[in-house]
Amino acid sequence: MIEILATGPLALVQDLGRPGYAALGVGRSGAADRGALRLGNRLVANDSEGAAGIEVLLGGFAFRARRRLTIALTGAPAPALVGGVPVGHHALVAVRAGEEVRLGPPPAGLRTYVCVRGGVTVPPVLGSRSTDTLSGIGPAPLETGDALPVGPEPEAFPLVDVAPVAVPPAGVVTLRAVLGPRAEHAVSPEALGRTLWEASADIDRVGMRLAGGHLEMADGAGSLPSEGLGRGAVQLPPGGEPVIFGADHPVTGGYPVVAVLRDADADRAAQVRPGQQVRIRLT
Repeated sequence: MIEILATGPLALVQDLGRPGYAALGVGRSGAADRGALRLGNRLVANDSEGAAGIEVLLGGFAFRARRRLTIALTGAPAPALVGGVPVGHHALVAVRAGEEVRLGPPPAGLRTYVCVRGGVTVPPVLGSRSTDTLSGIGPAPLETGDALPVGPEPEAFPLVDVAPVAVPPAGVVTLRAVLGPRAEHAVSPEALGRTLWEASADIDRVGMRLAGGHLEMADGAGSLPSEGLGRGAVQLPPGGEPVIFGADHPVTGGYPVVAVLRDADADRAAQVRPGQQVRIRLT
């Protein structure tokens, strides 16, 4: 019911992931900004807040509706046209059969979510329709010419027309964190919160490397026996530039985790752009 006309840098089908398989070496994956996906699904009154939508990186995405659709755009505020007419974000948008939806590059934030009433119903893999870019599990990244099925409209009707929520900031982003299980492996883990970091160009769904400072390792500290990792873990490699893990993080790692982002702030981190300044506030 959705014909892909352009994908931009990267467009993926994402839901809330596949929990429960870490012992088998399979990460949860799922939407990088889970809050944005949940909001879009609530707006279109899908039966589940985790219904699959489309995660669009830095705009440039376009599709044609093959039947009448109701959609909502959330996350990074990419300029959007439906049938050539501008439409807003965080609001219900009607798309008639044959109309094209086009997203430009957002002025702030990194990822925009296209949520459609009925959800994208590609075949699930291990109980999820998410694309895991690290393992390659799940549907392939979208390509021009792909056709995505959309499920039947749910019985419930949307309750609001627009949600007044803040868009991702363009300036300094503050991420709240708590000290991690291996904080003692840094000489001064509190320096993580005293430094104004910068998101490097080394950023994707797996993680984000912070530049602009150096977190010194304690004497004798280094790699550890591999242990479990979670979304939002702040790992300290030998180079001293922390790495914040995202949705497609590896399930284990051998460098010390010196801090962990609070859950909502892991979503905020998913909207940080390369070159944007980041401050970590230890709570």
